Amino acid sequence: MIRPIVKYPDPILERPTERVTEFNDELRQLVNDMFESMYDAKGIGLAAPQIGVSKRITVIDLSFKEDPEDKIVLINPEIIHREGKQHEEEGCLSLPDIREKVTRAAKVTVKAQDVNGEWFEIDGEELLARAFQHEIDHLDGVLFFRRVSALKRDLMLRRIRKLQRAGDW
Repeated sequence: MIRPIVKYPDPILERPTERVTEFNDELRQLVNDMFESMYDAKGIGLAAPQIGVSKRITVIDLSFKEDPEDKIVLINPEIIHREGKQHEEEGCLSLPDIREKVTRAAKVTVKAQDVNGEWFEIDGEELLARAFQHEIDHLDGVLFFRRVSALKRDLMLRRIRKLQRAGDW
């Protein structure tokens, strides 16, 4: 089921999420809904708060449906290793049409659980590392504009307010 994407300034986007403790059919359905919603919105990553669910769940698919093996589900994820730096443009489904360069680690290792509650570790470099960091930030209540300079953040927020006033947000 496709669920609507929550847009900033909805407060759920800036609140830390709750750990997942039950691994059942309801969770599997939520994960399926998240993939459907992400694909419908033309994204490569989606965190549960972006569909109004305050749980530590994120889904990522850099292939955008091209390769089912590329589908990644991270439940209760945490970054356990960071290395290097990259400074690349990011966007966010909850901040449509807003893009800015963000500095992130170039390589990360994430420890997370799968839909069955089994722990695993996964490494990511470049775009995948950025996606891991961006989506885990969502689970901590941090939007990507918090990772840019105050001036750029102010310009982004002004643009959003202008779009809201015009009824285009």
